[in-house]
Amino acid sequence: MSAAENKTEAPEEQGFDGDPRSLLRSVVESNGLVVFLAVLAALVVGAVLVVFADESVQDASSYFFSRPMDTLSAAWGAITDAYVAMFQGSIYNLHADSFSGSIKPLTNSLTFSAPLIFAGLGLGVGFRAGLFNIGAQGQVILGAIMAGFVGFAFHLPFGVHLALAVIGAILGGALWGFIPGLLKATTGAHEVIVTIMLNYVGLYLLAWLLSLESWQAPGSDNPKSPRIDETAEWPSLLGDSFGLHWGFVAALLAAWGVWWLMERSTWGFTFRAVGANPSAATIAGMNVKVTYVLVMVIAGTLAGLAGGTQVLGTEKALTTGIAGSIGFDAITVALLGRSRPLGIVAAGILFGGLRASGPTLQVQAGLPIDIVLVIQSVIVLFIAAPPLVRFLFRLPDPRLVKEVTA
Repeated sequence: MSAAENKTEAPEEQGFDGDPRSLLRSVVESNGLVVFLAVLAALVVGAVLVVFADESVQDASSYFFSRPMDTLSAAWGAITDAYVAMFQGSIYNLHADSFSGSIKPLTNSLTFSAPLIFAGLGLGVGFRAGLFNIGAQGQVILGAIMAGFVGFAFHLPFGVHLALAVIGAILGGALWGFIPGLLKATTGAHEVIVTIMLNYVGLYLLAWLLSLESWQAPGSDNPKSPRIDETAEWPSLLGDSFGLHWGFVAALLAAWGVWWLMERSTWGFTFRAVGANPSAATIAGMNVKVTYVLVMVIAGTLAGLAGGTQVLGTEKALTTGIAGSIGFDAITVALLGRSRPLGIVAAGILFGGLRASGPTLQVQAGLPIDIVLVIQSVIVLFIAAPPLVRFLFRLPDPRLVKEVTA
């Protein structure tokens, strides 16, 4: 092939060619350095926002031209105070009176990370199979509904009750994943549209259920279910003084299971082959339609476990906000972890730490908690645009390097 032909084909090979699958692959296949730099860039943007939001910096900036060092000193102090507060709120409290108090922020981060890891694993499986599953939020809600119902409506011995509640979470999430998978396989309906709509169906289904007298706590008109039985709760991992429960260990086991599925099993090879090229997978004899359904069921199962972990381990009752933003945050977790189980676990703990640090940031540094949400959003921006990160840090495109070395 001539050099001129190479030049004309290069833009299509190096960039986004209009197919959403190519964009998804570029994100999933981005290297670890790009991911690290994306997080670093997000922290830099967060530091800039801290400077603009801090009152002492605003006061010092009013006389910047006469004493510029005051403004710079105030800016540096605001940044260090903010990130020290985030560290103390998510990892280790330097001012606690006891060791248990010192490590409690870390246990809170791990607690918040458990549902993110579950949901992120489900999305990661879908991403690697070439499916844009945006429905983790609805799947989390259905898992929470089923687990919560089993938890407060039945009164069973410990072990049996917890197992049935977890199975309920699995069935709820799997059902909400099966529907878009089946529609895509049989009618070609795009999974993005179907899963987004099912998010709203799940949300309003929960709101309707909590309006029923049988689903409300006795003597209360608030949209909150009765507390689940203690026999259905995830046991505490470190004692009653900590919120960390065995659901976090279950999330780690699920990560190992997903790793084995995707890297060591025949089904995992099929998922990855379909995600890389569905047409080639069909020619090779793989049933792409069945694969789509199975992938969405697995994704829904893991997201349902996220909802079950939330209601059985953290909230202990159903509310309209039981899912929070877990399903949407899990998208970032899966992208940040490059859809690999180990990366998703690390990203889930990072986002759990960001969530745990919010109240401390607000109290100690006097900054709005929304800065944490902005940092998360900027991470999404940079992770979803690897070429932008490479441009900012002057990194070469690995595909161009391959061409040169070839």
